[in-house]
Amino acid sequence: MKRELTKEDKELAAAGYEHLHEEKGKKVGAEANVQSVDISEHRLAFDELGDALGTVVDGKEPEHSRGLTAEEAKTRLAQDGPNILTPPKKKSAFRKYMDCLLTMFNILLIIAGILEYILLGIDYKDNFQNTYLGGILIAVAFLNAFIEFYQLQKSEAILASFLAMIPPSCRVVRDGTLTSIPAANLVKGDIVLLRTGDKTPADLVIFGSTDLKVDNSNLTGESEPQERRPMPDGSRLSPVEAENLVFNSTLVVNGEGWGVVARTGDHTFIGQIAALTSGETDNKSPLSVEIARFVMMVSTIAIVFAVVFFVVGITTVYKGKASQTVTFAVSILVAFVPEGLPSVVTLLLSIAAKRMAAQNVLVKDLQGVETLVTYLVSQLTLLATDKTGTLTRNQMTVTNLWSGQHMYTAFQSNNDEAETESFSFDKPGMSELVSNASLNSRIKFDRTDVPFGERTILGDATETGLIRFAGRYLVDFDDYVKRHPKVFEVPFNSTNKWALVIVNKTHAEGPLTLYIKGAPERVLAKCSTYLKDGKAEPVTEDFKAAYDSAYNYMASRGHRVIACAQLLLPKAHYPADYAFSRTDVNYPSSDYCFTGLISLEDPPKHGVREAIGTLRLAGIKVMMVTGDHPKTAEAIARKINLILGDTRESLSVKTGRPIEEIYEDEVSAVVVHGDDIDGLQGWQWDQIFSKDEIVFARTSPKHKLEIVKHAQALGHIVGVTGDGVNDSPALKKADLGIAMNISGSDVSKEAANMILLDDNFASTVKGVAEGRQIFVNLKRSIQYTISHSTPEVIPQLLYVVVPIPLPLSAILILVIDLGFELFVALSFAWDKPETADGLMRMPPRKPVSDSSIKLIKKRALRRTKTLRRDPETQEIIRPSRWSLFWGHCKAPFTRDFWEDKMESTEAESLVDKKLLSYAYLEAGVIEMLGGLVAYFVVFWKAGFSPSDLRRAQAASSNGTTYFLKSSPPFVNYRGQTLDAATQVDALGQAQSIVYLSVFIIQCFNVFAVKAKFKFPFGKNAVANYYNFLGILAGACLGVFIVYTPPLHVVFGGSYHLSPLYWLIPIAFGCMLLVWASVRVLLMRKGLRQARVKDIKGLMMCEFVFENVNLRLSFTVPTMRTMSMRSRH
Repeated sequence: MKRELTKEDKELAAAGYEHLHEEKGKKVGAEANVQSVDISEHRLAFDELGDALGTVVDGKEPEHSRGLTAEEAKTRLAQDGPNILTPPKKKSAFRKYMDCLLTMFNILLIIAGILEYILLGIDYKDNFQNTYLGGILIAVAFLNAFIEFYQLQKSEAILASFLAMIPPSCRVVRDGTLTSIPAANLVKGDIVLLRTGDKTPADLVIFGSTDLKVDNSNLTGESEPQERRPMPDGSRLSPVEAENLVFNSTLVVNGEGWGVVARTGDHTFIGQIAALTSGETDNKSPLSVEIARFVMMVSTIAIVFAVVFFVVGITTVYKGKASQTVTFAVSILVAFVPEGLPSVVTLLLSIAAKRMAAQNVLVKDLQGVETLVTYLVSQLTLLATDKTGTLTRNQMTVTNLWSGQHMYTAFQSNNDEAETESFSFDKPGMSELVSNASLNSRIKFDRTDVPFGERTILGDATETGLIRFAGRYLVDFDDYVKRHPKVFEVPFNSTNKWALVIVNKTHAEGPLTLYIKGAPERVLAKCSTYLKDGKAEPVTEDFKAAYDSAYNYMASRGHRVIACAQLLLPKAHYPADYAFSRTDVNYPSSDYCFTGLISLEDPPKHGVREAIGTLRLAGIKVMMVTGDHPKTAEAIARKINLILGDTRESLSVKTGRPIEEIYEDEVSAVVVHGDDIDGLQGWQWDQIFSKDEIVFARTSPKHKLEIVKHAQALGHIVGVTGDGVNDSPALKKADLGIAMNISGSDVSKEAANMILLDDNFASTVKGVAEGRQIFVNLKRSIQYTISHSTPEVIPQLLYVVVPIPLPLSAILILVIDLGFELFVALSFAWDKPETADGLMRMPPRKPVSDSSIKLIKKRALRRTKTLRRDPETQEIIRPSRWSLFWGHCKAPFTRDFWEDKMESTEAESLVDKKLLSYAYLEAGVIEMLGGLVAYFVVFWKAGFSPSDLRRAQAASSNGTTYFLKSSPPFVNYRGQTLDAATQVDALGQAQSIVYLSVFIIQCFNVFAVKAKFKFPFGKNAVANYYNFLGILAGACLGVFIVYTPPLHVVFGGSYHLSPLYWLIPIAFGCMLLVWASVRVLLMRKGLRQARVKDIKGLMMCEFVFENVNLRLSFTVPTMRTMSMRSRH
């Protein structure tokens, strides 16, 4: 039965979307400075402008401008300098270093070091050993800061080299030839062509344009695009208001224009506004926030433990001995704080940046590397991708033409139906279609002094394909276009979805002919007749049926379909000098004559099908958002693994049932028309996003933006890929905007925060796989690093509570944290995947499910009901700061607060409960037991039983201190007398074995932390030879410290320690591996259930990519094998 939505259901579904409809404040630019800008060239008439800039400005035929000569341009470049802006002022190196130094961990270390020196000042003799400890603590803080600072500087250099790989370019006329040059080489007087999607390379005075509009919001705060046009007599307005001036760094969002460079570099509008060249921002990336939260938590616990046990120690066992208890408190701080963690994270991310670039994935900013790790890599749940140029090759080829009666093929194809005829220019209606394709176009050639076939066409892919086709059948293309010049033009835009031109082409009724081409449904709606055997016939139902059949035939093959129409303008109403106008629609806008359909094929890029299949198997929902017709979009989607199941329409055709009788839960795919988007309600958006396979067709830039917003409102982490101007709003709004480097417009690159250098959609898969592995490696490194906290902290507590002689000094703890730990923790950066496809068959770390959406909506509904509204206007009344503060204060005392906190989620954070449990309670406890067992065995062999140790240490409260060179003899449980030298050596051996125990068991832990899908043995576990280099470096350091007598003054220890004692921690290390294996068995069922299930019908071949550090191979069943499997 079909379930009806109740009022409560609709209310809950609408919750979470309200904020999308709230009024957004307009961005305010630097209005205070714009009026004082020194630019005056826009005031000059064309003749004066040419003289002032040393060039020739042709306002009548801009495209025939000769421009500067190469020699003149070279001279001016040497004179004026390159066209680049002085970089904004950045933080000084000292300030950056101080930011690295003043972190919580480093502050704790510095305070602890200062405390040790205070004790030294109070009692120098008893606290002499603290001379080294205090200095080392402070030095460690400064060293930590230096490592982080050095890596930041190095990362900035890497980023600069990455950005140099995609220098901005522009189209300029030099020596009469239109060419593309780096924007930095632009000089005053250059003639520049601006087209939709370009970023203006300098300040230009416009002397020719067609519907040119620019986005000035980043300069002036104007939210709407501003029209720019030539003014032959100049403009008397201020630069910011002048309609004939476009500014450096503004974005061309519509039309095209010809401009002459008036200002370059720092002399441009943006270069003169100091407010727009402010310094860096201090925004924190999500990963930084997560790490900072963990650091704060650990630091708080460390401080609380240190204070509590300081009080316990000074009031019990060490009563009155402040120096000993302070040193103990410092040891607790040092033991809890993983001092090397910030450096490890910084170094790992630096390595990540290089590896991402090696995969042709360029992250545009430093925080982007971290965002990539936390979003694209591990959190991305939905990827919205454009079709043309992103999934397809952006190489349009005309395939079929329909004249209203017959279907023609432009080239021989086995896929055409039998009645499809071969194209001929002489067939009825074909000459009109060729005329429309050639005259209703805005393409440019790089040069016109070579044959047509040797030219490079500058224009969008659709028009390029049409011109290539028309050029084959016109004897002299240039002459044909010249004989029929444009009189009036309405360029294509994403709102109208058609382009119109009126040309000087004589016919029986007059001198002017109108041509229109565009989306078939939009063009047909403007037509009242169609062309049949050279005559206009009224549009009938029979014609519409034939039109629908031809349209579906073309679109269902995945081809882009363009409709063409014409109107022969009568001389009586439209003489040759008629003044057409766009502003008041003073041109014919209806009653056109339909001339036919043209389809163009843009085949999918190689590897796209496999890439989409891989992403879907990784739990990422991939949806297409395109401006093409729904049939075209669906056909392409079915070719590339994006749609495998039925839509309501396709199921209706299969079963013969009316669409109205097919329920939503019967289908897994949906194709949404852009015209329906504006009217969608909350529950309908929920219904769409609940589908596995989604295509949005005939969408505008506004629609794409709305789709991203509604997906984000459901908790999706949204990635958007695109290459055009119409993609830029969505790219900017998305959590991760991914632009194409080669085919991408400047506008899309500006909006995105990641660029695919090779334009290969499959690079997205490489980024996901590489990034997920980076996240896993980072998590392993943290898990490994903090595992030694328990074996460091518990012995310190036993020193106070039992008490026993200090098992591990603060200096040795520092050696652990910043010695071998640092080497090994860094080696995880080169870890390879545990299994061939394990990571790419697991869901994102914060998956969106029905339960997570319901939780978001419940919270949103709760917020909505608590908002105060104006009783008349129903506008939301914003709470005061005091109300917000009071709300935060009382929140912990409400039921809702704790319900939200205790709500279980499927999300996986960088430092989660499982990681903390393993590090502190599992591996940490095993390491602690191994260290203590070895500690007591060494003391036992030296003649001290556990009760002896407690008795000797407790004696310090009576003023007798053992285990010093000046200590009195000690009588053990056997009655033996042990002198001071024996005591000191026994303590040195015991502390040495505890130190070596932590190191040895941590060596086993290197492989234990990797065990998630497989046991910690075998090729994959030991494939990273950097692990062994780290272990070797740590072993050399440990042996050097323990067995080098001169170092015992600083670190303690004893070279008498027998290597046989190493067998004890080795045994516990083996125990850790056994526990890791048991853990794999315990988690196996949960991981198997969490694994993304096979997708029925997915067509995949082996998809392999590799680099030095990572090789992944995904092989999944084809449609045939999946169908066979589904029968059982």
